[in-house]
Amino acid sequence: MSNYDKEPRININGWDDHCWENYESIGQELNRFAQNRLKTVIIVECYTTVRIQEIVNGLKRNGGIVKVIKAERAAKSKTEIHDMIERFVTEDRVFGYMAPFQIEDFYHSSRIEQLRAELDAVTEGTVVMIGTGASLIGKGDCTIYADLARWEIQKRYRSHEFGNWLEDNFDEDILRKYKRGFFIEWRAADRLKRSILPTAHYYLDTNLKDAPKMVSREALFDGIKQAVHQPFRLVPYFDPGVWGGTWMERNIGLEKQKNPYAWSFDGVPEENSVYLQFGSIRLEMPSVNLVFFEPKALLGNKVYARFGAEFPIRFDFLDTVGGQPLSLQVHPLAGYIRDKFGMHYTQDESYYMLDVEPGATVYLGTKEGINPQDMLDDLEKAQAGGFSFPAEQYINVFPADKHDHFSIPAGTIHCSGTNGMVLEISATPYIFTFKLWDWDRLGLDGKPRPVHLEHGARNIQWDRTTEWVKQELINPIVQIAAGDHWIEEKTGLHEYQFIETRRHWFSDTTPHHTHGGFQMLNLVEGEEAVIESPTGAFEPFVVHYAETFIIPASVGEYTIRPSDSSRKGRHGTIKAFVR
Repeated sequence: MSNYDKEPRININGWDDHCWENYESIGQELNRFAQNRLKTVIIVECYTTVRIQEIVNGLKRNGGIVKVIKAERAAKSKTEIHDMIERFVTEDRVFGYMAPFQIEDFYHSSRIEQLRAELDAVTEGTVVMIGTGASLIGKGDCTIYADLARWEIQKRYRSHEFGNWLEDNFDEDILRKYKRGFFIEWRAADRLKRSILPTAHYYLDTNLKDAPKMVSREALFDGIKQAVHQPFRLVPYFDPGVWGGTWMERNIGLEKQKNPYAWSFDGVPEENSVYLQFGSIRLEMPSVNLVFFEPKALLGNKVYARFGAEFPIRFDFLDTVGGQPLSLQVHPLAGYIRDKFGMHYTQDESYYMLDVEPGATVYLGTKEGINPQDMLDDLEKAQAGGFSFPAEQYINVFPADKHDHFSIPAGTIHCSGTNGMVLEISATPYIFTFKLWDWDRLGLDGKPRPVHLEHGARNIQWDRTTEWVKQELINPIVQIAAGDHWIEEKTGLHEYQFIETRRHWFSDTTPHHTHGGFQMLNLVEGEEAVIESPTGAFEPFVVHYAETFIIPASVGEYTIRPSDSSRKGRHGTIKAFVR
């Protein structure tokens, strides 16, 4: 039976009476703003894909609202918006360019003035201004920021409940909807959130339908501060894929479904959420909020100076046990991703083999003496159809054992073969994968999965051939320290990459230190371990096998040991941090 915790929570102390759930209790709290006022203005600023009408209906049930003004009435036309964003969206199904827009760029100032006039015309009662950009219309007596997790947005896209913001593309291809969100609207919405939320009165969690939770701004920001001064986990989610396997279903205790699980995202702050537990109320919010509002305590000063308010490392799972190989792929070089997509660092990565079954393999680098043009020609023929690309003729295939570590600097052709449970440790720009070959298969939607041969050909490093790969990228493991009950090993990544990884084998208390920068870890061996502060700065934190957890830079000194209930024997963690 798995003890993997799929709903990890961060307990927040001292604010139990600053939280409300359901629209009735939220409405009662908001009523106090109307006391002794002839007119009350409530602004509900929303992240894109929030269910605006649900909030309106919920607040109306409490009475007193005489007018609702929806911000999107002031938006530019779809044609105007298309013209504005066209070069950032591009025609590609997957890739766009990181856009610089602010939310106000999507609005007509004259229409905003018209909505302000409507607001001024109301002399008595409560007016609600709501939507993405509601705060642009005017000042309110009360401001609420309504938010939701990135995974929840994706689910609303997939169910066709929502299209993109200010667009009617409900039934459009999910990849195109995700692309417009990733490159355009989420960037603008995040900029507005970072500006508005610190001065709002309340934060509203809108992830669950008709089950809102609200906390005061003071409770939220103190909760964020508490979170980044202790170890914590993100809320994982699991997603099927055409190449998916069976390991996660069996070992993490997932509900069986039609299509096998391929991915688990449990260490991607831009995608995951966190649960903040305020007494009996569990609030869900995007974990990237921790990065936005406490970047120095979380990341550390040096990482923050280098990357800004971005979390540059991610952990996720790729499950091909009993499944199929991933697409043969390559990631863009740093200069290419900057010039073509507006990103300032690229997706260097590595495969840590959390577990394997017999026959597990990793495709990595090209074989000695191949002709690059011959390989590109064969890829073109395979893409045209009627020809199966002979991958093993051109690409190295290495056996993979449990706890092997393969470094994959950008520009290196790679993919996991079958029967591997991969803990992928990589830099965060995860969307930028150039598929070269997808094994003659269709995606779960019945369509060919996107292949980007032109991008890929411009980034393949042809000198990363068999002997170089063996020497530079496979298990570059060096023991660098040891104690009575522990060993520390350097396992990678390659010198071309900014991520350092360290593995600790331990049977008793093992010393660690953040050295001024955040660390991301996974318990790769052993049932259960306890993270503790030698000074009692945080409560003991328990992790289970295969769980990813974050140690903020602010933690400093900490220890890890097997828990009292964990079976005896070797335990292990893999740790990643910025060099």
